[in-house]
Amino acid sequence: MDGLKALNRQQFGTYAEAYVQSPDHAWSESLDRLVELADPQPHWEVLDVATGGGHTALALAPRVRRVIATDLAPAMVQAAARHATERGVTNVTFAVADAEALPFPDASFDLVTCRVAPHHFPDVARFVREAVRVVRPGGLVAVIDNVVPEDRAVAEYVNAFEKVHDPSHHWAYSLDDWTRFFQDAGLTVEWVETFQKERDLETWARRSGASNLTLATLRQLVLEAPPAVQAWLKPRAEAGHIRFTLTEGLLMGRRPAAHDD
Repeated sequence: MDGLKALNRQQFGTYAEAYVQSPDHAWSESLDRLVELADPQPHWEVLDVATGGGHTALALAPRVRRVIATDLAPAMVQAAARHATERGVTNVTFAVADAEALPFPDASFDLVTCRVAPHHFPDVARFVREAVRVVRPGGLVAVIDNVVPEDRAVAEYVNAFEKVHDPSHHWAYSLDDWTRFFQDAGLTVEWVETFQKERDLETWARRSGASNLTLATLRQLVLEAPPAVQAWLKPRAEAGHIRFTLTEGLLMGRRPAAHDD
């Protein structure tokens, strides 16, 4: 899977500034909900894994003591750090790190977050175990990511569609999959919620560097999808543009307190 990680570094390094500036990444209903549910406290130390443009880290920073924001792509880290500096944020530290091998001691953080990134990870279960390792007993792990339905055929089609859009995409999982990842790693699942996010096909594709041929392929895949896939992606034409819907899942789990272990 080292090849996939190299592809991730290349993809997000090449288009780092586009992800920093992307309105779709800068804000979402699910991000607001994550902050609300986590209820971060002023003394907290937070880790944001695969930070991308740093938007989750920056949303949490005013409420906590410190945020460490990591990403696999050095150029992405540099772009996010510049963005934080431009906004005058001083309590976020950016670092290059692998989500599946976090370079932090056990029980270092009160909250570990990861937003719209795990579908790029080769081994999501390993990432969740690492998140649990570095969070303190009683602390929270919160993940937001694209999800797919339980129907295997639909899941495979949607993932293939995503991979045409971005070759560094690995696999988007179902909510049941995510619940198992959390529980298998020892987390008590406290919250599961889904959100619909509408996308303009061309804007979504171009942000990842899609060529005209790739855009045409994506258009065909979404408009000619089987009925069950169309029911999930909800493609429609509006004012000459093709729009569709992705589904995000938000999961929050708590590492049992020491006396609960």
